[in-house]
Amino acid sequence: MKYLARTTDGRPLVGDSEGFVPLGAVHPELGSVREALPRAAAGTLGDPADAPAEPVPADALPLAAPLERFGKLWGIGLNYAEHAGDLDEQRPDEPASFMKPNTVLTGPGGPIRLPPREQSERVTAEAELAVVMGRECRGVAEGRVGEVVAGYLPVIDMTAEDILQRNPRFLTRAKSFDSFLVVGEALAVPDDPLDLAELRVATEVNGRVEAENEIRNMLFPPAEIVSFHSDVMTLEPGDLFSTGTPGAAPIEPGDDVRATVDSIGSVEAPVIR
Repeated sequence: MKYLARTTDGRPLVGDSEGFVPLGAVHPELGSVREALPRAAAGTLGDPADAPAEPVPADALPLAAPLERFGKLWGIGLNYAEHAGDLDEQRPDEPASFMKPNTVLTGPGGPIRLPPREQSERVTAEAELAVVMGRECRGVAEGRVGEVVAGYLPVIDMTAEDILQRNPRFLTRAKSFDSFLVVGEALAVPDDPLDLAELRVATEVNGRVEAENEIRNMLFPPAEIVSFHSDVMTLEPGDLFSTGTPGAAPIEPGDDVRATVDSIGSVEAPVIR
């Protein structure tokens, strides 16, 4: 597994299990993580071990979100049958997708900022696997999705559930408060095709697992999600799909939320108001 990351002062990095080196040490022609996304999708990211630089461990680096600005932000609702049942929702027969504005994004460490109580009194947090696009594409077959995906991130998605419960047409507002999408610090770029079905996604609050499931139990797996939406619109490098959560947990100021995706990574953030 290789990783693309970015420091808080904007320096692009590429790394592996040994640590990170400057992206320019491997690819002098690349000046940003965004420029590296097509190479990640093509499997030509290069080997950080060959760089003329000593790797620095991730925990010794101040890391921000791997992209300064993502593209389109898609979310997929009700993508695990058990979660749909928890919400008394019928199982959808095609992806139940929605979009979020770019202003919801916050980097690793958050914080997650709850809206004033007069706007919402019940916000939930949801761990998800996110897919980040690496190449512009349209009408991609499921079997070729791996050729256009740059990599994967753990994310924490938030919902103002009391707003949504008043009227399902309020979904965009319920999902769109600032800080309502926390992204992991490093984009995981598999060296070989990754069997996502084997991976577990877990939502944790204050160290307690509130919900977990395996990606194999998604109603619509990541490749189908990307293919389906590529028939709707052109997808571009930096577009992100949050592929759905195994379950949500109510959060309050003072809580600490963590999303974990096996083999991909984890991200956590404190909750404030």
